[in-house]
Amino acid sequence: MSLDQIMAENQRLSILHCLAAMDGYSTNNSIIQAVCQRYGNQMTMDRIGTHLHWLKEQGLATLESHESYTIATLTQRGLDVEKGLATQPGVKRPGPRV
Repeated sequence: MSLDQIMAENQRLSILHCLAAMDGYSTNNSIIQAVCQRYGNQMTMDRIGTHLHWLKEQGLATLESHESYTIATLTQRGLDVEKGLATQPGVKRPGPRV
């Protein structure tokens, strides 16, 4: 497994964790960037956009695009992957929660 693939899987899981922590399981790309950075996954807005579109294609999130921002919302499948109840190739499986 390449370093880029390991990073992408961790970053996607980080985005899912961020969405799961939000009221309504939804937030904008700017907040996703700030939260992910706080937990060690610093990403450009372009990289976040790429991951959000990938998550949408996989059915893990929905997107609502506006002029200067995007709102992402976690789907039930996305929440299942974030909790480790389901797996998705391309997203790191979370460790056990205590």
